[in-house]
Order: sequence, then structure tokens, then C-alpha cells
Amino acid sequence: MLALADACAAPDYPAEMALVLSNVADAPGLAVAAERGIATEAVPHRPFAGDREAHERDIDAVLERHGIDLVCLAGYMRLLTPWFVERWRNRIINIHPSLLPAFKGLDTHARVLEAGALWHGCTVHFVRVAMDEGPIIAQAIVPVAAGDTPQALGARVLVQEHRLYPQALALVALGAARVEGERVIRRDHALPAPAINPPEDAP
Repeated sequence: MLALADACAAPDYPAEMALVLSNVADAPGLAVAAERGIATEAVPHRPFAGDREAHERDIDAVLERHGIDLVCLAGYMRLLTPWFVERWRNRIINIHPSLLPAFKGLDTHARVLEAGALWHGCTVHFVRVAMDEGPIIAQAIVPVAAGDTPQALGARVLVQEHRLYPQALALVALGAARVEGERVIRRDHALPAPAINPPEDAP
């Protein structure tokens, strides 16, 4: 969220962070956003007694009230309902710490190491109903180093997440990345080919 907020604060960036919303009333991100003068809202899910769609209808009302055009998920750890995903189809993007479609779900860094994969990374994608699925907007690649731990590998991936998410959001905001037939089509001035980022102990 902070990486997106920093990018949106630049005068030439093509998107504005108009709202930070959380399902947790005391989420630290809300306080940080408020300090930066960004509007904030909390829509706690617990009062809805497991009725996820009812909760998301309230979220939808808040988004509409603030005139939101695009939703960027950042640490939102709840699966969205089909109703919400379809209502906001191609207007919700997410970042996931793996090279999708590989390693969907949680604990990706440990699972990459357990699998003996040579490459890891992160993916920004349009959201679909199934977990960690949807047309891919952009990816960044990080090689797995000998002796890597999940923490060390995750830290290197996080650096690329903070770089990639603002770039991908800019493409979407500019209309330079659009969905056709469940694939993303990018205009010529879309993302440059990402550098393959070496591990910190590489020569």
C-alpha cells in the first residue's frame, strides 16, 4: 500500500489514491494513509456473521460513494465473493508473491524452496473468482540462491513487489493494459522487460 501511495503522490503518475479501505478497523495502513491526507474507511467483517456478500455489498457502497474506479488489493487476506468480483470485473488488481500460475496460495517462498525451483518472483494480475487466478498484467523474476531461506528469498521478492505493483497500476490506469479473451494485451509503451534481479550474495 505504501509503495502505491508513494507512486500516486508523484505529479506525473496516472492514478490517484482516493481511498484506503480495510476490513480491520485498527489496521495500521489506515492510520498511515490518514497521516498522508488520504481518505480512509473501515468496514469490519465480523458484524456480518459470515455473510461475505452482505459485507462486500457494504464495501461496494463505500467504493461507489468515494467514486472509486479501480481497486488494488494489498494485504487483503479474504477471498472475494463471485458477486463482488463480477461487479468489479477487470477493475480489481492484486499482487501475489510467485510467478503465477505456479504456487498459488500461502507460504510461497517456503514452497518454492521445497520444490527446488530455480526461479521465483511476483505477479500482478486482474482478479477472478478463483484464488490467485486472472489475466497477468506484469511479473518480476528473482533467482533462487543456494542456501536461501524463506525469509531471505521473501525479502528479495518484496523489493520487486514494491517496484512492480506501481508500474502495473500505471499501465492499467493509462489503458495500456487491457483484457481480451482472458489475456492482457499491452500497448507498445507498456512495461519494459524486467531485469532479472540477482541474489544479494551474487558476484
